[in-house]
Amino acid sequence: MPRAERAFRTPVIILKRRDFGEADRILTLLTPEHGKLDVIAKGARKPTSHKTGHVELFTRADMLIHKGRDLDIVAQAEMVEPYLGIREDLTRGAYASYAAELLDRFTAEADADFGELFTLVDETLERLCNDSDPRLAVRYYETRLLDLVGFRPELNECVVSREEVEAEDQFFSYALGGAVKPGFAHDGMAAVPISMVTLKLLRHMQRSPYTHVKNLNISLSLHDDAERILLGYITFVLERKLQSVDFIRRIRQKSK
Repeated sequence: MPRAERAFRTPVIILKRRDFGEADRILTLLTPEHGKLDVIAKGARKPTSHKTGHVELFTRADMLIHKGRDLDIVAQAEMVEPYLGIREDLTRGAYASYAAELLDRFTAEADADFGELFTLVDETLERLCNDSDPRLAVRYYETRLLDLVGFRPELNECVVSREEVEAEDQFFSYALGGAVKPGFAHDGMAAVPISMVTLKLLRHMQRSPYTHVKNLNISLSLHDDAERILLGYITFVLERKLQSVDFIRRIRQKSK
């Protein structure tokens, strides 16, 4: 029988961190091949530690991780990408918190492809640093994440009649996970109105690479409506509200 691997090196994205004991930190990491891991970075809070500065939140790093009895241990860490743009802007940083929280919630039990998830989170943090419309980057992220974790909403057919959705305002059922033609919507299915322009935007994000989405000129009202639909669906699926959503809304209120 082959011996279990005692150490491995992996790229990571740091999703969460919390202080532990007098000088340590516990990190939640996303990795492409080892899934999501909780590890301990011993001495990381000491100013003289070689790990200080290499285990910052929402950064990509290269780590050597030793298998531990209760928690795996960070033996070496080297920051690869600090994503400086999300550190220099409160709103972009709040969106990064939301992206990390969403990934953490959806991967608690999901059997997902962590290689694709790692790439998606990496690309999203880069977009949040550099793109002119970080809100659009977040909507695209939600759409792709839902695909990868098995909750892709149905936007082309009515989820009740299985008829093709026509070019008119529709309803969206959180419970059934997709569009509902007006003649089939009723109170018991948790259906909310969705305009045709919002439906077209969500369809475009589902089927298109980000390069075909990033330069769209999205009005504030369309942003709000797409967010309403996607956040409503995500909240229904997770059966809980996300803490970072309230923080984002408070920032928006203060900026008005």
